[in-house]
Amino acid sequence: MSDDKIIRMANQIAAFFAVQPGDRAGPVAAHISENWSAPMRAALLAHVAAQSPGLDPLVIAAAPQIRPVPA
Repeated sequence: MSDDKIIRMANQIAAFFAVQPGDRAGPVAAHISENWSAPMRAALLAHVAAQSPGLDPLVIAAAPQIRPVPA
């Protein structure tokens, strides 16, 4: 999957939860952790670590709560 698509999908999830009441980073992280494959999560977390442009701030806030990829 392309880098642009990973970022776009993560941002779409963040946009959905951004308008929900209460904690928003937790549900973003939970959705990604439960529905994304390990390679997709690894790619997203690499983008967060590299501070890739275009990531929604809510995705960045959710990143520490995303289930880590097994080594």
